[in-house]
Amino acid sequence: MADVSSFFRDVFRWLIRLALMFMGLVFLLSLMLAAMMWLMLWSLRALWARLTGRTVQPFVFSLLRDAQWQRFYRSSRRQTVEEGEVIDVQARTVVEDAKNARRN
Repeated sequence: MADVSSFFRDVFRWLIRLALMFMGLVFLLSLMLAAMMWLMLWSLRALWARLTGRTVQPFVFSLLRDAQWQRFYRSSRRQTVEEGEVIDVQARTVVEDAKNARRN
């Protein structure tokens, strides 16, 4: 009985190893395919630039950190509420005394 369970355990281990290796191979091939497509796109772009007499421009990813910071910082500020937007308020009469009237 121990031989049968160890046999199935070993077979199961090999099946898991093969599945993980296959998944890694598929991931590697997809990365290589994406890199090849990117290279082909850049090559066609460079060829077109040469044919039209322009200089070959590299792909550039600009990162404007200050602009991104300002965008998120501005969105976190409180929004000003206009006079007509306030709802669900109970009205009450405000009586000012003489001291508060003099301050203003």
